[in-house]
Amino acid sequence: MASAVIIGPAHPLRGGLASFDERLTRAFMEAGWDAEIFTFSLQYPGFLFPGTTQYSDEPAPRNLNINVCINSINPFNWIRIGNLLRKKKPDLVIVRYWLPFMGPCLGTILNRVKKNNFTRIICIADNVIPHEKRPGDKWFTRYFLKSPHAFITMSEKVNNDLLTFRPEAKFKIVDHPLYDNFGDKIDVSSARDFLEISKTAKIALFFGFIRKYKGLDLLIKAFADPILKNSEIKLVVAGEFYEDAQPYLDLITTLNVQDKIILRTHFIADSEVKYYLSSCDVVVQPYKNATQSGVTPLAYHFEKPMIVTNVGALPQLVPHEKVGLVCEPDAKDIASAIKHFFDYPPGHFQKNLLEEKKKLSWPALISSILSLQHDLEK
Repeated sequence: MASAVIIGPAHPLRGGLASFDERLTRAFMEAGWDAEIFTFSLQYPGFLFPGTTQYSDEPAPRNLNINVCINSINPFNWIRIGNLLRKKKPDLVIVRYWLPFMGPCLGTILNRVKKNNFTRIICIADNVIPHEKRPGDKWFTRYFLKSPHAFITMSEKVNNDLLTFRPEAKFKIVDHPLYDNFGDKIDVSSARDFLEISKTAKIALFFGFIRKYKGLDLLIKAFADPILKNSEIKLVVAGEFYEDAQPYLDLITTLNVQDKIILRTHFIADSEVKYYLSSCDVVVQPYKNATQSGVTPLAYHFEKPMIVTNVGALPQLVPHEKVGLVCEPDAKDIASAIKHFFDYPPGHFQKNLLEEKKKLSWPALISSILSLQHDLEK
């Protein structure tokens, strides 16, 4: 039986990367592979982590082999894990890359693995150039990118960034698969009962960690526009602040939109995700810049239309007036798009949503990875 090791976040760590890696491992297992995860015993030092905790209080996923063993700041650990995987000789190592800070750790592990001249290493690159820049980013990224044999990217933007570092890189661009591991959608009324929000209001949802590039400030300003402020439309903000919350809270007060915005700014546990996505009428992604977004396949899974800004791969993932609306990253244009969305009859986007949803499959991602593996072995 062919074997694969996925290197990246997984339980007991929390968040979208962990959910992705666990689901990817299941996809390999469903395809007949022996698959396991090597994740972090220490992912970030405390001073680098912007949220309340890195760890989930949800139960561990069943029937997954998760090795909690990588220390991101201990070079001796990197060498030990690299040597262990070199001797283990899996057919494939799939490594996630999302932040330059991880470059020295992951690059060193992979350099050891490559010495067995057997294992093929394929990187899934979420970002190559980070949203928030720090000293050392280019050096760390350049060091890491020398190690993988090939790459999967999920947007043209990330792929172009990759090619600026490694013009000769072998790659495939694949749409982010559905986040289908948070349960099935439930009826709107039950979801709103659970969340204790109005059953009659029209609900727009901002979902996910709150960071500057995601444009929540633009969305708050949009709800101060008279076309929304004087409407029945409300905004639910569901996700933890990954930066100082006070400027956002001050903005809500200054614009006097407290009655328009429902804040649920704690970490949303996996078991709660279905309630937030099922409760809304539309998911809004008001990003100022973007590569791709894990919120998009999440919205597709729960069959929710989207309003996205015209940045990164979002317009390609959310075809305008087919599965939602595309607007400019500007408060007035976002407000106009939200108002326009609710002018459509209920269910207007549903047929196209179901068609687009079919494209975002885990077997498609596995097929692309195996295609790259095959090319590397020629």
